[in-house]
Amino acid sequence: MSLNASPDPPSQELLSDIEKGHDQEEQAEPIPRPSITDDVSSASTLTSSKLQLLARRVEHLTGIEARGIHRVQPTEQSAKTTLSSLQIGLLWLSINTAAQNITLGMIGQSVFELGFLDAALCSVFGGIVGCLPVAYMATWGPVSGNRTLVVARYTMGWWPVKLCVLLNLVVLLGYCMIDAVIAGQVLSAVSPHASLSVVVGIIVVAVITWLVTTFGIRVFHYYERYAVVPQVIVLFILVGVAGPHFDPSIPSIGDARTVAANRLSFFSVCLSAAITYSPGASDFLVYCSPRLLPSRNIFAATLIALSLSFSFTFLLGCGLSSGTAANPAWAAAGAGTGALIVAAFAPLGIFGSICSVVVALGLIANMVAPAYSAGVDFQILGRWGEMVPRFVWNTFGVVVFAVCALAGRDDLAAVFTNFLALMGYWVAIWIAITLEEQYIFRRRSGYAWKDWNRKDKLPLGIAALVAFVVGWVGAILCMAQHYYTGPIAKLVGDYGIDIGNYVGFAWAGLVYPPLRWWELRRFGR
Repeated sequence: MSLNASPDPPSQELLSDIEKGHDQEEQAEPIPRPSITDDVSSASTLTSSKLQLLARRVEHLTGIEARGIHRVQPTEQSAKTTLSSLQIGLLWLSINTAAQNITLGMIGQSVFELGFLDAALCSVFGGIVGCLPVAYMATWGPVSGNRTLVVARYTMGWWPVKLCVLLNLVVLLGYCMIDAVIAGQVLSAVSPHASLSVVVGIIVVAVITWLVTTFGIRVFHYYERYAVVPQVIVLFILVGVAGPHFDPSIPSIGDARTVAANRLSFFSVCLSAAITYSPGASDFLVYCSPRLLPSRNIFAATLIALSLSFSFTFLLGCGLSSGTAANPAWAAAGAGTGALIVAAFAPLGIFGSICSVVVALGLIANMVAPAYSAGVDFQILGRWGEMVPRFVWNTFGVVVFAVCALAGRDDLAAVFTNFLALMGYWVAIWIAITLEEQYIFRRRSGYAWKDWNRKDKLPLGIAALVAFVVGWVGAILCMAQHYYTGPIAKLVGDYGIDIGNYVGFAWAGLVYPPLRWWELRRFGR
């Protein structure tokens, strides 16, 4: 695959109707020679930017991708830039088959006091449900040529979407921080007498992540395509060496109401871990041609690959956590940390240490995707953001998550349980609004993708903003976190029940249609 190759001329059919149901308005139009500033209403401003000129020079000299949020034209999508369904599946397998999901599976027992069976079922099905919105959002990349949160402008509007961008940047950099801490813990635990500190391990994986994301989409795809192979091999070795120590007979702790509440809360955490891929799901597929890669193939490949990887890693984490009760070495390592993975490899000696290093470095594949998307999302914050090249924003993002990882490396379990669930709320609310916009209000009209950067053509976002706030109110009333439990959530169990995702989704879904109908009648867009 070559993402810089000259594409074949587009057909009239492709230009007039790209993927029915997603884009029915865009007609054939004179398309200029592709450049980084195509379709931009403020092209003169961007062209005059010294940083953008520098970006194009660097792209020409080094092959670094300079494109950020600027739309990929249909003429730039060809067979040479289009991934196959298998490649998309491998992409998501590589991104998601990582140690942070193993440690997330561990907290079903260590934090929510669930037995093996309860933790396994809640984590697997929570992950699968959370994968559905990701697969849906991944289909937008080829048909629109736009990054995910640029597509969100057609629902949220020019200004309200910036709130989504800020929240997503917290998610993206937060995930990178968590991965960096786990990788640092594993590398430190493997080193003789912990001679390699967690700090050094964090810095190592952050630097490698920066190198891959700086070069952009082509290097990103090549890296993810092959990084999954050693990762899957060592995790199957882990199953073989640690599996005999799993204890599926461990029961859940608490009365019936508390156990039921903890089941749904852990289900929600695992759902949140999956659903937070949604705001970046199409970022990696904008160069693919919708004529060659149907949306149904993207949906299926994404859903299957993510579901398999979540199920495998969650079950492995649940198993490792169940073995801590009867294994003092595992208990000393601690459930919910990367050190438990190292302890499980310990019977293999030096070879086990090598496997642990591979697991730690495998986290880079999970860090590359959010770090890349963060570099794009910074540009959506304003015209000033567009003027800064993507790779500069990537560098800034890597510095931010590395510093946060160094500061919060001792509180990983608390970060998992509080951060992931909290960030899932806004994504669920946004998904509800996006679905209703497409299937109720744009079912016939479609989307004019050429207007991606024109404030006067995009919705004002009044309906979306109000629905978003109402959804958040519902989520807050029904959230159950270590630092806050809503009044409705307190009604079930000793520790409350976390139903913020579902109530936020429902409340936003109820409020948005009548407000959007009024907004269209009043303002016409």
